[in-house]
Amino acid sequence: MYPEDKTSAADGLLPETGKPVAAQSTLVPAGDLFPPLATLPAPQPLPRKRLRYGLLLSMAGGGILGGLALWWWLAADVSPIRYKTAFVDRGPISAFVTATGTVNPVISVQVGSQVSGKIKALFADFNSVVTKGQVIAQIDPAIFEARVKQARASLRNAKGTLIKAETALAQRKLELDRMTVLRRQEFVPQADLDLARTNFRDAEAQVEVIHAQVDQAQATLSNAELDLGYTTIYSPVNGIVVSRNVDVGQTVAATLQTPTLFVIAQDLTRMQVNANVSESDIGGVAEGKEAGFTVDAYPKEPFKGTVTQVRNAPISIQNVVTYDVVIAVDNRELKLKPGMTANVSIVTARRDGALRAPNAALRFKPVGVPIDKKKTDLWVLDSQGRPQAVVVKTGVADAQFTEVLEGQVREGDTVIVGLEASEGKDQKNLPPGFGMGPQMR
Repeated sequence: MYPEDKTSAADGLLPETGKPVAAQSTLVPAGDLFPPLATLPAPQPLPRKRLRYGLLLSMAGGGILGGLALWWWLAADVSPIRYKTAFVDRGPISAFVTATGTVNPVISVQVGSQVSGKIKALFADFNSVVTKGQVIAQIDPAIFEARVKQARASLRNAKGTLIKAETALAQRKLELDRMTVLRRQEFVPQADLDLARTNFRDAEAQVEVIHAQVDQAQATLSNAELDLGYTTIYSPVNGIVVSRNVDVGQTVAATLQTPTLFVIAQDLTRMQVNANVSESDIGGVAEGKEAGFTVDAYPKEPFKGTVTQVRNAPISIQNVVTYDVVIAVDNRELKLKPGMTANVSIVTARRDGALRAPNAALRFKPVGVPIDKKKTDLWVLDSQGRPQAVVVKTGVADAQFTEVLEGQVREGDTVIVGLEASEGKDQKNLPPGFGMGPQMR
């Protein structure tokens, strides 16, 4: 359909025009430019055998990798066991019993009122130094003075009645004597004599009754005068007023219970601590034991005392039984005040120069070794650095050391107190992918 190209391969010019080939475009048929593609064959499904072989190969490869990881883990270097050690030495050991107590005066007197009335005056206040017999309070005495006057009047009346009864008795005595003489002369009948005797005896009894009334009036007067004296309140001891519980104008009622007006400490230079010791610790506490304590007011200043009394009266609070232990304390500097809370430590046993081992060494037990609670073991390192158990008998113990009484342990021996905890194995000893999480200690 198309004319043939009249081109020259030698010079690249068109024969008709003489121009280069690049200068003139030539149409090429589409069939010659894009030849038809060859037809590809349709994909065929893989055989089932090949799929099975692939799965087997994958499983074999995973097993090999797991075995390599396990071999890497088991082939890692195992660090040798290292022990924490300490030495057996000699030194002081003190066993303590701790308790909580209250600082109190040795003698504390509560001053009260035996009569009821209004407080008229107060002559002492907090921290007042008082002496024995000093007036410290006054209750209004007006009503008691009136009672005294009334009792005196009753006494005078009883005494006047007594005089009258004694006069009547004398008259009855004269009549009896006269009737006796007349009866002897038979001038009067026997009945008159008997009547005279009866009147005389009646007059004697009346005199006795009036004597009793006089005594009763005298007692009433004494009671009224005593109550009047109770309106003036005196200090019973020498000391310092610790507490004052009333004010002027306040009415006190001494009915069923005596009201407390003042609390007087006899001597604040000598104090005592009342400590509550539990029943499990009271066995080691005895009179004469040393004790030390601190108070919150002086936390860095320890105070010393001596146990003077272990009271046998139990104190049970919510099924917890304690015993009161009294500790005498010197308070010359007057730093301790009544009511302070004391944290007490009582020395129950003391050893100077005792052969002692750390408490951690007595608690150490190697893994896999059975525990025998009937005996106490110390694990000692021998000359080759191997642990060896030594049976010992212990004595006094404190917070850090325990006394060794018997056993093949000498001063300077090395005992095991624990295992050295490594900071963690090297990451090179772990298989790939392990040890990347947080370390547990």
